[in-house]
Amino acid sequence: MKTTENSLNWFEISVAEMPRAKKFYESIFGVSLLSGDVAGTSMAFFPTSGESEKVGGALAQGPFHKPSIDGSKVYLNANPNLSAVLDRVEYSGGKVVLPKTSIGDFGHMAFFIDTEGNVVGLHSKN
Repeated sequence: MKTTENSLNWFEISVAEMPRAKKFYESIFGVSLLSGDVAGTSMAFFPTSGESEKVGGALAQGPFHKPSIDGSKVYLNANPNLSAVLDRVEYSGGKVVLPKTSIGDFGHMAFFIDTEGNVVGLHSKN
């Protein structure tokens, strides 16, 4: 990770019922969230200006998303290729729980458990 890049790359807020959650967030922020499915996960995307240096995020309902007080996922920027970071997770005392996975035009993602028990996401363009 370079000091000139965002350390936070993406966020997801875990939800149990997407229609209810989408309505709630649209209501409290006064915005429309665009819905879609990515890699087997139902999502509702928070609006962004489309600038690549802006951090974006979404509501997410899927197998790795369980709403709770500690349910939001943080994705750390692992550009240019998250494999380099992911390859060091287990050596450093963590555990890979979702290997590098394509998310289409959005690049790649992975999840690991850190030494404290937190599930953390990685994102990269390649």
